[in-house]
Amino acid sequence: MRFIPTLLAALLAAGVGSVAMADTADVKTQTIVEVKKKGAHCEQDPNCFNRYHPAIKPVARAKPGDLIVVHTRDALDSNLNINSKPKDVTAIDVNLIHPMTGPIHIEGAKRGDVLAIKLIDINPNEYGYTTIIPGFGFLPDLYTEPFVANWKLNRVEAVSAQVPGVRIPMRGFMGSVGVLPGEQEVNEWLARESQLGAAGGVALPPEPTSARPAEVCGPKGSHKDKCLRTIPPRENGGNMDVKQMVEGTTLLIPCFIDGCGLFIGDVHFAQGDGEVAGTAIEMGAVVTVQTEIRKGMASIVKQPMFEGGSQIKALEPDRFHAVVGYPLKKAGEVPPQWTYLDSEKIKPLTNLSNDVTLAARNSLIAMLDWLQATKGLTKDQAFVVTSVACDLRISNVVDVPNYAVTTICPMEIFDAK
Repeated sequence: MRFIPTLLAALLAAGVGSVAMADTADVKTQTIVEVKKKGAHCEQDPNCFNRYHPAIKPVARAKPGDLIVVHTRDALDSNLNINSKPKDVTAIDVNLIHPMTGPIHIEGAKRGDVLAIKLIDINPNEYGYTTIIPGFGFLPDLYTEPFVANWKLNRVEAVSAQVPGVRIPMRGFMGSVGVLPGEQEVNEWLARESQLGAAGGVALPPEPTSARPAEVCGPKGSHKDKCLRTIPPRENGGNMDVKQMVEGTTLLIPCFIDGCGLFIGDVHFAQGDGEVAGTAIEMGAVVTVQTEIRKGMASIVKQPMFEGGSQIKALEPDRFHAVVGYPLKKAGEVPPQWTYLDSEKIKPLTNLSNDVTLAARNSLIAMLDWLQATKGLTKDQAFVVTSVACDLRISNVVDVPNYAVTTICPMEIFDAK
């Protein structure tokens, strides 16, 4: 057996042992397609858009299975920073909402297919914010003054000087993700939203001001009167704000154009079910996804669906306090969500029938009162906490007339005193 050390010595003398070998980090197994930001805002970025139309051209191409790395902007395309004050909220231009990175052409995908988008990773920026914008959010009649909470972020938690004693764990997801609509969908969606607007409902018509890309959707754009706003989610996905779409889950969306036109934006560090203040912990981020084409499945998957495993369990609180709400109100009150119906029947009633929205309002207001009374939060702080950490959940839609909605708040987010 003496030949072994002798052979080893010979190999070393010959320099075989000194040959440079690759570190495991140098071993590559994936094709990466990266779409970066350029410039300070969407206006300067050829990889950014904030309206939907099939005439918007792709900025990158990827194959199914590629790792697609997307650099995103905050939802408001704002100038907010760690020192921002409430007055800065009033300067926000809502026409800039939402800056999306893309679109990305997925090779081999056709109209009628389904695009499966698996979320692999979210790397957060160091700063995020939650705003209260007057006239926006679920309780616009009760919150009429601007407010901002500036959050310091890492991959573990978020803390804010404006909401002291609270630590929000990272539960990141893509607030906005989807595909471009086709011409048929643009016409159908504009028609139904125009009908709603004519009836007095909340519908946002095309607005060329600050629209990107300017050559398609801007004031002199080729399709300025047909470019859809990004605020409402639709069958193409978009601004869904579904907190359960975390890392490891797969989103399914029907493709309406060849190549699908994948886009990502409006990433949230954390959010409660409902996003009641109108914003979550908003941030820019670097997002990694992987796609798969499910051929011809759009006949079954006609709207967003998503699937996963045990990820949803990790979103549940360790300890909680909950409030059950019913469709109750004060006589003479017409909450904002019902004003467009112009119904004289609603005003004198103190109990509405089978109304989930009013039950949610009743539950949320009671929770806000409880947080202020027991946790020492201000009115604005309580609204921020419910927006980023508390969940509105439908509890029953059968027990007429009092459908029930429960607001559930995790208690572990509060520092022990």
